[in-house]
Amino acid sequence: MKKDQIVEQVIAKFQQRSDVGIKKYNTTLYENNHDNYLLHLQEELQDATLYIEKIMTQNAEIINLVKETPNNFELGEKIRRLVM
Repeated sequence: MKKDQIVEQVIAKFQQRSDVGIKKYNTTLYENNHDNYLLHLQEELQDATLYIEKIMTQNAEIINLVKETPNNFELGEKIRRLVM
């Protein structure tokens, strides 16, 4: 059976994240019944919204640079300055 490499990468990342959490908090998500998971989710989604806004802003800036800069060398330099 074929395996989807993207799915496999995500599964590995979930496992790594779980391992870090177990080491950091000395418990599993399954065992922990004390945290306010709705609050955690809200805070994570707020962070995600900020990350999306940042990426959208950078994307728009890169699109404008591509439109305004015909020279590929100069374009590369400008993009590097933007993302570094």
